[in-house]
Amino acid sequence: MSNFSTTAEDILRCARSLIIAGGYNGFSYADISEVVGIRKASIHHHFPAKSDLVRTLVARYRQDAEDGIAELERHVPDPVGQLRAYTGYWEACIADETAPFCICALLASQIPVLPDEVVVEVRAHFRTLSAWLASVIERGAREGSLRLSDTPATEAERLRCHRPWGHAFGARLRRSGHIRQYHTAAAAAPDPSELTCVEKAALTFRVPRAYQLVDRICRAYMKKG
Repeated sequence: MSNFSTTAEDILRCARSLIIAGGYNGFSYADISEVVGIRKASIHHHFPAKSDLVRTLVARYRQDAEDGIAELERHVPDPVGQLRAYTGYWEACIADETAPFCICALLASQIPVLPDEVVVEVRAHFRTLSAWLASVIERGAREGSLRLSDTPATEAERLRCHRPWGHAFGARLRRSGHIRQYHTAAAAAPDPSELTCVEKAALTFRVPRAYQLVDRICRAYMKKG
């Protein structure tokens, strides 16, 4: 159960939406005050500094992500099934405008401007995610359902940093009107022939659809830009 008051929860929800709309430097306590309908002094009471607010928001996201992984482990015991669920999350985030953004992925594109305490939380999230992916890949290799091209840790990093996700995530930002984040997040998609065996197993039938989505949306917007 959350130890936060209703006001603190409202502040966190508002901060999340403002970060998604404009990034870390795209909002102030004055913006939250106007949206939530409280005085800036009340915001400072709950979160003395903006860095405290965003650090708390990322820590909350990290906990939710870890709870989601634990739930996945309980309901999908197969390593390949777990990897497909992971890539399915990104496919939904890319294709569905109503799906929630990964706040850590967005903030990771802004590391140079983030306070150190926020950077620590963002990087901790990705370390946890990489460790989980590595454990899943290692188990899949041990059980014979995955054939590795490299060590489990390297394969995990390759899958976590899979460039089509960054490219297509950037495309969603662009078509949502978040131009600054788009230009930071977008990256060229590699040819599908470059995929490792683990990536192919994780993506399966999503490979053509994901790449078609990346090419159709991103290339069109890049021409417009």
